[in-house]
Amino acid sequence: MNHLNMTATDWLAVAQRLQALAQVGLAYAPNAFDADRYQEVHALSLQLMASLTDEPVAKLNTLFANEAGYATPKVDVRAVLFRGTEEILMVQEKIDQNRWTLPGGWADVGYTPFEVAMKEAWEETGLETQAVRLLALLDKKRHPHPPQPWYVYKAFVLCEITGGSLQADTPETAGVRWVQRAELRHLPLSTDRVTLSQLEQMLDFAQNPDLPTLCD
Repeated sequence: MNHLNMTATDWLAVAQRLQALAQVGLAYAPNAFDADRYQEVHALSLQLMASLTDEPVAKLNTLFANEAGYATPKVDVRAVLFRGTEEILMVQEKIDQNRWTLPGGWADVGYTPFEVAMKEAWEETGLETQAVRLLALLDKKRHPHPPQPWYVYKAFVLCEITGGSLQADTPETAGVRWVQRAELRHLPLSTDRVTLSQLEQMLDFAQNPDLPTLCD
């Protein structure tokens, strides 16, 4: 890659890779000299991330403090619920100024991906659901999300409603409603969590359930 033509996204990928290499190196460093060098690489990677994400180095250092061993991507799971072929269920994320997204969050240890999707749907919408199929497994860097220190895979899981009722307010969300495809372009989205193109791709499945699973 020509470094003169690299974008901020390209440099963030470099910083993430350096952090991962430093983390692995610290886990398997054969001697103190190598450990010092990997610690220095780790510190430099955080400085680069800070300049690209506007997050302070101290905060990034805290975020990565508990990361040890072989570095792997974090996993974000989103529950996808349809009503007919033109509507998708969305929630307002309190932590992101009530912008709209799909129900979901980080995958929890001890839960399968389907269980995470159903748990998030229940916690953020009040609906009981049954996970049906994986619609997409996407690499966050290949989509127009804002810069983020983590390297993330995003799983979109189709769920069907089995019970419950919509809850207007939860600890994490300030609203929930069915949104029509035509509304999406005018909706303030929580783009760290979902993009317009991803929502449109999900609604394609509502119109054509036999589409193959998407994977980057």
